[in-house]
Amino acid sequence: MPGLVRQLRGLGGCTTPIRLDGHRTDIDAATGEIVGELNASDLPAGNLLVRCNNRRATRCPACAETYRRDTYQLITAGLRGGKGAPEAVATHPRVFATFTAPGFGPVHNQPATGRCRCGAQHPNDAPELGTPLDPDTYDYEGAVLWNAHASKIWARFSIYLRREVAKRAGITQRDFADHARVSFAKVAEYQRRGAIHFHAVIRLDGPDGGDTPPPAWATAELLAEAIHAAATAADVPGPVVNGRVHTFAFGRQLDIRTIRSADFDGGTELTERAVAAYIAKYATKGAETATGALDRPIKFLAELGRMTIPEHARRMIRTAWTLGARKDLEDLRLRAWAHMLGFRGHFSTKTRRYSTTLGALRTARAEWRRLQVAIARGDHTHAPADPDSDDTTLVLAHWSFAGTGLTRGEEWLAAALAPDTTEGEATA
Repeated sequence: MPGLVRQLRGLGGCTTPIRLDGHRTDIDAATGEIVGELNASDLPAGNLLVRCNNRRATRCPACAETYRRDTYQLITAGLRGGKGAPEAVATHPRVFATFTAPGFGPVHNQPATGRCRCGAQHPNDAPELGTPLDPDTYDYEGAVLWNAHASKIWARFSIYLRREVAKRAGITQRDFADHARVSFAKVAEYQRRGAIHFHAVIRLDGPDGGDTPPPAWATAELLAEAIHAAATAADVPGPVVNGRVHTFAFGRQLDIRTIRSADFDGGTELTERAVAAYIAKYATKGAETATGALDRPIKFLAELGRMTIPEHARRMIRTAWTLGARKDLEDLRLRAWAHMLGFRGHFSTKTRRYSTTLGALRTARAEWRRLQVAIARGDHTHAPADPDSDDTTLVLAHWSFAGTGLTRGEEWLAAALAPDTTEGEATA
């Protein structure tokens, strides 16, 4: 039992771990001596249990929270430095921009003034928010195809953005790389109507990224103007469906705000912390959070019949499934991504020079945990390796997939080990 408790605690609260069969052998390269062995069958759970690392809060809250915190650190590092990024990036021109989808028909909403078109004033939790006023005339086909092309529109925008910045700086697009670099990190979010839009931190750096200062002409105002021009010009030709020619572009609503540092502005402007927290919040949410759709793929359309989901999400999924049967649209893989309402892009992406990577953050966390375990055991051989040392350990391992999740007994024990947050919530 103590061994099983230690193994479950090592999952950090993951409720759907991956179970692996196999073994691992550590060998001293100099002597050939076996210095460590691990067999899955000898572990208390009978398998090696590995965190699922699912980013969706609806699938695994613990792993999603880790993903959210890592995303926060990644965005923050690109705004104020740290985690390998220079602190000088805090002085570079930076903006926070939101790119929306075009309209596909009137929906129930909460206008800043007045009432919804239906005549009602909807509360924040109204289930009809984001649903069409007239589902029969709503452009479901265009909405699904927009989601399928959203990543291509962003790629086109990023090309145009460099061109627009260069134009305003008075240099050619060919010479732009010798003077400056555009760095960004973005996250995709579903609106309640099921359409994707993007939130992005966009930064102007010197030619070598955050390590070099931007040129004198690089200002937040110039960057904002270039973003507006590029977003307006970026469009992607779509397919011809039922005699209709589709062309996709961002919607007319484009919000661009300069990011200020709370250290210099007393927290009165849009701060780095607020931007990082806002973006990280959406990194763990998918279509199921905004629209009540599914958080996993379906193999057959008939599966929808036994699922309780809103009618608007159901019609989006059915439309994606129907379009996915067309040969001329097979490259969009709409059936595989029907549960995502047609969107198949990455939820969070960044340019190489923006800041650190999620992989680097995970590696650093794993090394820290191994070091803490070694220290607790009094084993100093697992301390950070000396770069001048010739000591080498060969690792021979073979692992095979054995399933996912916990047994009923393991679930009960894991629930007993989970921290009780209800008391803190009650006293907050």
